[in-house]
Amino acid sequence: MGDVSHHWNLDFLRNDPLDTAPKRVLIILNQPFSCSLLQRLWNSTCWHCCADGGANRLLDTLRQQNHNTALYGFSLCYLPDLIKGDLDSLRPDVREYYDSKGVLVEKDDDQDSTDLMKCISAIIEKEKSEGTSQYEIILLGGLAGRLDQTIHTLSYLHKLRKVRDRVYAVTDDNVCWVLDSGEHIIEIDHTTLGVTCGLLPVGIESTILSTSGLRWNLTNHTSSFDGLVSTSNHLVPGVDVWVKTSKPILWTIELR
Repeated sequence: MGDVSHHWNLDFLRNDPLDTAPKRVLIILNQPFSCSLLQRLWNSTCWHCCADGGANRLLDTLRQQNHNTALYGFSLCYLPDLIKGDLDSLRPDVREYYDSKGVLVEKDDDQDSTDLMKCISAIIEKEKSEGTSQYEIILLGGLAGRLDQTIHTLSYLHKLRKVRDRVYAVTDDNVCWVLDSGEHIIEIDHTTLGVTCGLLPVGIESTILSTSGLRWNLTNHTSSFDGLVSTSNHLVPGVDVWVKTSKPILWTIELR
């Protein structure tokens, strides 16, 4: 992407309804999440896809919000546009519910791709059919639970940077994405973000890092798993963050 400045803001965390914001889509993964986070991300995205068992998580979260009573109109506000995967995790009761609501459920038996990868393929097909530019992609989940699945998420984010402009992974604890080589300005909204952040050299041998806007800034420091890793760093109130990196690096921030 070259050594140009990339600007990032996380306005999708503010629970504002989607209006003139960039086109964004949401992929719900098979990991737990709160209803409040779901509402924030759902409201700021225009198309919603469940990766296989992510549909179980969606319906269970809505049922819990409604104290396990009838869902009535509440769940109708959260009907996904697509459920896709090999469907080995989708429960029969969840399949029956979404079938009854007319939700498209698409089985893909390709064993060389994960359910997340299948949902990304669906987004690419959607863009092609619409003749539109890339959607921003938000993954709900992918950073908790089984370690091998978390590593897959981080690996896939690292690979996707080559073909996608903006892909974020969000949980109730964190938001993260890959900063490609070059300079980056990250807008900091302390109403949605916590204090703690980190720069993780995932998928690379090492990188040269410089930063500003952090409590412990770096100036041309080498970062690697064998050396320095900037974890448990802190944001500075009222200041945006600047990062310059010679190689792609994973940036993570704590959520409020």
